[in-house]
Amino acid sequence: MGIQEHVILVNDQGEVTGTQEKYAAHTSHTPLHLAFSCWIFNQQGQLLVTRRALSKKAWPGVWTNSVCGHPQLGESNEEAIIRRCRFEIGASVDNITPVHADFRYCETDPSGIVENEVCPVYAARISSGIAPNRDEVMAYQWVGLESVLHALDATPWAFSPWMVSEAAPDQGRDNLRQFACELQP
Repeated sequence: MGIQEHVILVNDQGEVTGTQEKYAAHTSHTPLHLAFSCWIFNQQGQLLVTRRALSKKAWPGVWTNSVCGHPQLGESNEEAIIRRCRFEIGASVDNITPVHADFRYCETDPSGIVENEVCPVYAARISSGIAPNRDEVMAYQWVGLESVLHALDATPWAFSPWMVSEAAPDQGRDNLRQFACELQP
């Protein structure tokens, strides 16, 4: 039996106020909680985009950035990223770098499930092969970052709303570009 995940609840000042079981927390009135989002790149500077499994509670079947999740009590965001990368895509990562440390969003999916997260955004380099967990990821693709950014601008409805917001033309987008450029030979 797997370990049951929780979310760490926070107030508007970012102070921890408690925890709640992950699936119970995500409803039409999801409380503000901690999360993370990670954009994973290969040595060529290509981004791993993933399509969420149809069994996911929120945004099933939607294309999104590489890995997202929730840190557990006593776990750093970097440790949570490593754990979720192993779980979701069966991969190891290194060079975990913050690219949009103060990102926060609140969005409602078509079924009424709300995401309400303080969600720092990271980039990382893949350091192993991929073996997706089909309960998490139904498809994946390596794509050039500029192609992804163009697609996000042209068809934002085709991607998760957090991915679109994380790569909006501001500091996050510039930092993602810089990270990807530094990986290229």
